Amino acid sequence: MEKTKKIHNKIPAVFHNLYKPARYKVFYGGRGGGRSWSFSRVLLTQGMNKPMLILCCREYQKSIEDSVHRLLSDQIKRMGLDDFYIIQKRSITGLNGTQFIFEGLRHNISKIKSMEGIDVCWVEEAETVSSDSWDVLIPTVRKKDSEIWMSFNPDQDSDPTYQRFVINPPPDSIVKKTSWRDNPWFPEALRKEKDYMYSVDPELAEHIWEGETRSMTDAQVLKGKWKVESFEPQDHWDGPYFGADFGFANDPNTLVRFWVEQLDEGTNLYIEYEAWGVGIDIDNIPEFYDRVPGSREYVIRADDSRPETISYIKQRGFRIIGPSKLKVEDGVSWLRSHKNIIIHPRCEHTKDEAKHWSYKTDRLTGDVLPQLKDGMDHIWDAVRYGAKPLIKDKSNLYEPV
Repeated sequence: MEKTKKIHNKIPAVFHNLYKPARYKVFYGGRGGGRSWSFSRVLLTQGMNKPMLILCCREYQKSIEDSVHRLLSDQIKRMGLDDFYIIQKRSITGLNGTQFIFEGLRHNISKIKSMEGIDVCWVEEAETVSSDSWDVLIPTVRKKDSEIWMSFNPDQDSDPTYQRFVINPPPDSIVKKTSWRDNPWFPEALRKEKDYMYSVDPELAEHIWEGETRSMTDAQVLKGKWKVESFEPQDHWDGPYFGADFGFANDPNTLVRFWVEQLDEGTNLYIEYEAWGVGIDIDNIPEFYDRVPGSREYVIRADDSRPETISYIKQRGFRIIGPSKLKVEDGVSWLRSHKNIIIHPRCEHTKDEAKHWSYKTDRLTGDVLPQLKDGMDHIWDAVRYGAKPLIKDKSNLYEPV
């Protein structure tokens, strides 16, 4: 590569600390802070300067699509490094021998234990990493001057990663809390999402956008039912099913694709894809729905209170219908009837709503009331609409398309 070639490597100032040597580099906080972009750009730059072995991992990774491979590939193109880095299906290699490899911790722990010569280990979504995984990973990254980098949005302050590296950081650590405020290139689309969240639930907005930890409460509708884990749909699953919820005023539009697995005892619900957006004009809904694979091939069930919107979308090539109204409590009972609700890691808003969809509580006693709070139910409304024939009226599954 010519030394005079210009490299586009701008990052927010707070991430200049990544260039300082330290055993642990911990950057956590709210969404939109530019952590992943900055990590990838700094590592790609360092990998050009000298041969390095860089392990990119997370707790769960069942396929390369779950990793930061795509992010690094995009940054290689943005930075103009196409003639230095060779992008392969499961790795990225530099002309000087630098190599990026991608692994999941939970299901590949024996393989990771045997790895030698790691210069930098980047742990993405580090909030989900278990104590057992840390106990294996840390001594594995043992090369002289090797480093462990972490990027994550905090969940609960009791989580192993938060306790180990934020509450009680080890020696030789750089620990920085970041948010959208640190990102001079914070996109307008995310700004709209942030402003919407602050308008309906400031406490939740502090968690999502400022990186404040949250606590589990008995008021959560789906408490104990859901988890985030990668998966591939299986032949014996029923589906896919599609449901849509229309945004009113500042409420988001949503579209979700999900599956149901019949077990010997009960069922599992799998949320595979989502589309979520505030301020989606009706003219932009077709493009918005196209983000979810299969949305033009399968029936979409939507809120029937917007027949004019349903008609418009149908004329644009979608098989969308408005099922009759369903009692919210019937939908909640159906959701909680599943043995597990498994949310794919790509479904960020589904995960947020699963955490924060809750019942109202008495202001004085704190008792949980049999009334749902407004907000944080837009994805789950879409699921309820999509599952209408599965929830009731099972004797008549036919609906005209």
